[in-house]
Amino acid sequence: MSPRGTGSGTLRAFRVLTFDVVGTLIDFETGIVECVRQVAGPDSLKLSDEEILQEFCAAEDEQQQRTPRTPFTQMLDPISARLAAHLDLPALDGRGRPSPLRLSIAAWPAFPDAREALAALHRRFRLVAVTNADNAATRAMSSTLGDPFDDAVTAEDVGVNKPDPQVFAYCLGRLRMLDIARSEVLHVAQSQYHDIGVARQLGYATCWIERRRGRTGFGATPSPHSVTAPDHHFGTLAELAAAVEEAPALAQER
Repeated sequence: MSPRGTGSGTLRAFRVLTFDVVGTLIDFETGIVECVRQVAGPDSLKLSDEEILQEFCAAEDEQQQRTPRTPFTQMLDPISARLAAHLDLPALDGRGRPSPLRLSIAAWPAFPDAREALAALHRRFRLVAVTNADNAATRAMSSTLGDPFDDAVTAEDVGVNKPDPQVFAYCLGRLRMLDIARSEVLHVAQSQYHDIGVARQLGYATCWIERRRGRTGFGATPSPHSVTAPDHHFGTLAELAAAVEEAPALAQER
C-alpha cells in the first residue's frame, strides 16, 4: 500500500493520540542491525540488513507465541540467543545474562522526524505511549524522544502484549478516568500485526505510519494475516503533524 493522508479534516476532532513506540517512534530496526554488527563484528558481514531483520522477525514471532505475557524488551534475551544460533553469531548469546540486544535499547535511535513531530502534536493532543516494552525500557525510549508523553501503558503494567485487546482496554480505562471516550482517541502505529488490525476491530480510529514506505515486506515486525485499511495513512510522523496543521479548524477553535 502506498502512503496517503486520508480524512485529514477530522484529525483535530481527537483529544488523545495513543502511540506504539517501538517501530513507530523508535527506529528499532536500525538499533537491531547496529547492535548485531557491533557485537558480532566481521562475522556479521556475511548477512545483509534485511536478512538480520527477517531472522529477528521470525524469532520474535515464535517468542510471542510462546510467552505472550512477557514484555517485548524481556523477550530480547531468548530472541538474541535464537539469533546467535540461527545466524551462527555466538557473541549475541547473553548466556543467562542480559543479552546484547536488550542492553542496546537505550542506544536505539528515534526516527529523524519523531521528536519534532511529537512536540508539534503535543501542542494539540494528550499523548499516551501504548507499548509492548517494560517500564524501564519505556522510560529510556521516552527520554530519547524528549519525554513527550502525558501517560504510558506498558506490557509490564497490563501483563500481556499487543495484539491482545486487554492492552487497549487497560488504556481506555485510564482515559475514561479523565472523561475521554474511545471516539476521541486516534491510535498511531506502524505495526499492522500488533496495532492497526486489533485497534480497528475494537472500534478505534487508526493512523498507520508506514515506516517501510517503498520497501517490500514487514522487516523486523511479524506479518499480519491481512493488511487493515486505516482511517489515516502516512509514511512518516511528520506527514501526520503537517496534516493536523493543515486540517480545517473545528468550530470551537474559530
